Amino acid sequence: MENQIQEAPLETTTKPKRTRRTNKRPKNNDETSSSVQVENEATPVGNSNADIWSIDDFQVDVVEGKLRFHDLNIPDRVIKSIAEMGFEYCSEIQAETLPMTLQGYDIIGQAQTGTGKTAAFLIAMITDFLDYPLEEKRPNNFARGLIIAPTRELAIQIADEAVKLTSNCHLNVVTLVGGLSYEKQKIALETENVDILVATPGRLLDFARSRKVQLGKVECLVLDEADRMLSMGFIPDVKSIIRMTPHKEARQTMLFSATFPKDIQALAQQWTYFPKEVSVVPKEATNQNIDQVIYTVEADQKWPVLKQLIEENGGQRTIIFANRRDETRDLYERLRKANINCAILSGEVAQDKRVKTLKNFKEGIIQVLVATDVAGRGIHVDNVELVVNYTLPEDPEDYVHRIGRTGRGGETGRSVSFASEDDAFMIPEIEKVVGESIRCEYMVDMSR
Repeated sequence: MENQIQEAPLETTTKPKRTRRTNKRPKNNDETSSSVQVENEATPVGNSNADIWSIDDFQVDVVEGKLRFHDLNIPDRVIKSIAEMGFEYCSEIQAETLPMTLQGYDIIGQAQTGTGKTAAFLIAMITDFLDYPLEEKRPNNFARGLIIAPTRELAIQIADEAVKLTSNCHLNVVTLVGGLSYEKQKIALETENVDILVATPGRLLDFARSRKVQLGKVECLVLDEADRMLSMGFIPDVKSIIRMTPHKEARQTMLFSATFPKDIQALAQQWTYFPKEVSVVPKEATNQNIDQVIYTVEADQKWPVLKQLIEENGGQRTIIFANRRDETRDLYERLRKANINCAILSGEVAQDKRVKTLKNFKEGIIQVLVATDVAGRGIHVDNVELVVNYTLPEDPEDYVHRIGRTGRGGETGRSVSFASEDDAFMIPEIEKVVGESIRCEYMVDMSR
């Protein structure tokens, strides 16, 4: 990547890591004992046999070149949740960042979606809160940890993972996003401890300006998909929010981004305190497990080619991307008329329906998802067989994020993009971002 940041070795930092904040007491040594007593309210209903858990119940072999979660100074309660989620070894971004963030260092991390960065920053935050609990009670609406994400879907996904990772401790997760009930979120701020707050910028700013949520004692701040927040115009809101949090020397800040344009590089340095820099980016911008092809077609050929592709895909999960809401709506209606099991995901769809749609797609109830770039980043769905770019993205970087919905977790995937007279000029720009030529096939006959 052109603006790829380089990993900074620990020795290059001229100042020591931040000293622990004065509102924290030293770590309780009991926390790292070999067995965990799980409190009743943290134990899932109907799981009474899980009251006592030992790390001995979570055997993971030592493998050269892989870092086990056992090998890090993580509380057993968090390790238990990690085990329940089926994780054994750290992903590359987790292995690179956790040894530093667990010590309290700030991080500027470059990583693509699907690399495990959500768990990386959540494990660091949760560990910090468990190791250094508050000495005095705060009002419910004072947030300890704040995670800002650019889209509702990504914020909800982060919150879901946070709930899983805190399932064996008392930390509480609250989500503030637009499109869902303002009143319910207001009640949550009034009645629940806001240990971890996951939010989109606009809705968070609404609550913060009305003082329904207080950010003045935030201990850990995470900015996820920073480049996306820049492209979506959220940076002014984010700046306003950060000014409400403690000075960067009094909080831990973790900033993650898939790309680092100059504006984001400048902001990252402004918002962090002597950060460690980590870049976990493959030499190839796109996953080599994805078979990519571009079909050059006339505009009126797109629909019959798409229909045949879906039929050939044999009921497997497919995501179709278009640039505009009206295009997604038109495709959705055409697919329905063709008796294809499908749903739509775009900004015009109510948030509660979008959440349900994603759930149904993940569970295989829906076969085909027609989406704008609202689904292009941060949405992890296993076993997506095919991604179709019905129109080439206007931003070449979005091509990488779109096709990254397939070929995840080592699986193979397919990407088919249509290029007509309206957008074929984007191909060289996309290939420049990808770093390689993409196979092009000229479609002249639908009979094949």
